[in-house]
Amino acid sequence: GFTDAQMPAGSVLQVVSGVFTGTYTQTAVAYADIGLSAAITPISTSSKILVSISTAVGTTVTGFNIRLRLMRGSTMIGASTDIGSSGFSHIEANINGNQYNRFLESFTFLDSPSSTSAQTYKVQVYKSNTSGTVYINRGSEDQSRQHSTITLMEIAG
Repeated sequence: GFTDAQMPAGSVLQVVSGVFTGTYTQTAVAYADIGLSAAITPISTSSKILVSISTAVGTTVTGFNIRLRLMRGSTMIGASTDIGSSGFSHIEANINGNQYNRFLESFTFLDSPSSTSAQTYKVQVYKSNTSGTVYINRGSEDQSRQHSTITLMEIAG
């Protein structure tokens, strides 16, 4: 048999997942952790980490601008290079009755940490409006709840 270090390139060496089943409320105009994170310790410095995220976002305001970003430790990764964007998701809309709406934001990113030290990945949210509230895993009316997930897969390099 093969050891993990002998697996062919492209093989999945390990899978780690995290789930956030609670709710998070954001009222400040700033980036903040939402409670969704997972850690993995790569076996090899040549390994890649495939990060998959699914996050449920709700809001109270009709005109809003919300961003989600992926962090490895304290470093933002996987950011869009679009003008004015600083994350993997930029939700911008002007709708009525949005207290019942939730947006399921998904993202996949292949990272190269080049390390065998533990790597912690997390999601942060940003709200641009000074009014209103952003919610994770619920809408403004809190009629039903969802959960957000993060999956980390180490891929042999």
